[in-house]
Amino acid sequence: MAVPRCTLLPLPDHQVSFQVDGAERLRWHFGPQYPRPFFYPLAGPASGRSLTRMGHPGAPNHDHHRSVWFGHEKVSGVNFWGDATAARVRQAEWLAYQDGDAEAVMAVRLVWADGHDPKPLLEQELFAAVIPGPDGETFVELQSVFRPVAAQLEFGKTNFGFLAVRVAKPISAFFGGGTLTNSGGDVGEPAIFGKPAAWVDTSGEQAGGHREGVTYFDHPSNPGHPTAWHVREDGWMGASACFGGPRTTTRNEPLTLRYLLHAHRGPLDAKRADEAFRAFGKRPGFELVKAPAKHTAYGVRRKG
Repeated sequence: MAVPRCTLLPLPDHQVSFQVDGAERLRWHFGPQYPRPFFYPLAGPASGRSLTRMGHPGAPNHDHHRSVWFGHEKVSGVNFWGDATAARVRQAEWLAYQDGDAEAVMAVRLVWADGHDPKPLLEQELFAAVIPGPDGETFVELQSVFRPVAAQLEFGKTNFGFLAVRVAKPISAFFGGGTLTNSGGDVGEPAIFGKPAAWVDTSGEQAGGHREGVTYFDHPSNPGHPTAWHVREDGWMGASACFGGPRTTTRNEPLTLRYLLHAHRGPLDAKRADEAFRAFGKRPGFELVKAPAKHTAYGVRRKG
């Protein structure tokens, strides 16, 4: 039996490596020493270095900025964004690790607890897929279903939530001379901050003269699409689902959010980004199914 191109490798210390042709493209960290799980590194296709970083380059009070992660500042009034509170996001169980030639998909169940009540406020079913692109590029597709434990739950109005991306210092605009661009052709933090867009990109130059970047896409099915963006020239991108106001989710109608990250070679190609956005919009989402094979509890498939 041939080994699939895209594979998942569980590792010690609560980590999972996403690999393409035996080389790591992305890694998931869910150890209990962290307030919430995160992805690091996200390999650049030109440099091989991570396109994301751990923490802010110049602000020690931003150590909660762990590369690529999920959080929200106001979950029924509880702060799941910073590290100063008792609120924690924990991986309760992994549901599926699925290899394949076209993509490798991980499905996990996360619980969000305020640190005081043993009963969590929220469950997050997360699907994370690594899809190989041309010339060593990587697409990371993320789908989350947020389901409250109670009948309903409010995510308050805030810039902070849900998917956060802290890019590497060399490609950030302020620290490395990189460029922030959105789908409307706007450039720079003042022009992009708070403005709706289908996608936002940060591109720059890594060590050795390697030009590359990350494009972050908001799926057209997401509530409020195109979303408003919280961006900073210091290397921060976030699709702000609650920028314009609060959102309520219920157990019967949970909140589903889909995002895509493209680790691309070279400077931003806006035409390619638009094509990737249209393809993402047409691609079915994920669902968990009972696996037909022996020794496997669940499988993942594309809906439809």
